[in-house]
Amino acid sequence: MNDNATESATPQPADSPKPPAPPNSRFPAAARWTLVFVIVMIALIVAIWPRGDAPSPTTGAPPSASGPRPLDAPVDEARVAQARAGAALADCPVTGLPENPDSVLAGIVEPCLGTGAPYDVGAATAGKPLVINVWAQWCGPCKTELPYFEEFAARAGDRVTVLALHAKEGGTNPFFPLTLLTEIGVRMPSVLDPDGRVAAAITAPRVFPSTVFLRPDGSIAKVYPGVFDSPQEIADAVDEYLGVTV
Repeated sequence: MNDNATESATPQPADSPKPPAPPNSRFPAAARWTLVFVIVMIALIVAIWPRGDAPSPTTGAPPSASGPRPLDAPVDEARVAQARAGAALADCPVTGLPENPDSVLAGIVEPCLGTGAPYDVGAATAGKPLVINVWAQWCGPCKTELPYFEEFAARAGDRVTVLALHAKEGGTNPFFPLTLLTEIGVRMPSVLDPDGRVAAAITAPRVFPSTVFLRPDGSIAKVYPGVFDSPQEIADAVDEYLGVTV
């Protein structure tokens, strides 16, 4: 056998030097666990700390009413006029039919969003079934739903009056809803409800979007706090609540 191999297989003496042990930690174990606990608690606090009161785009929850809101900024008439020209909204509808004095909308006048002119909501939508879609410009589901209402209105023709109502929770400055309608390409007739009188009269909930179905006499047939996913779903609801097939 090779002498070198024999030497390499020979075990080392028991008193051979051992590698040095790592130095003791500068912190005792109790202190290290305390530090870990503090770091974890800070991370949890940061994770759950509120990020402000901006609405969620998927829930349609209104922003906080406390404090001034940018959406209620002073109106720049020149910018609003430019936004109206860009939006090119249809004028608010007028049926020419007599208003029922018992209508929930009797005597309510609010600005027509497309023109800024005062609009007699009760008289101008009287004598026909009326569908009011209540929305706010910051509401994500509203952006998806509004085109469905415009398509349904085109299908319905003069059998049903369809009106979009921009709620006061969306802000009182018309520039913002006009810009949103331009962005999504919707030109249906719309009313601004800066003091919430229309919403209160039709008992619309503070859930966006919501839709209210009114009979030709101005009484409320149905308040629907939810989202429609197609023009056909709207047509089915009109058939069910107002008895009009579209």
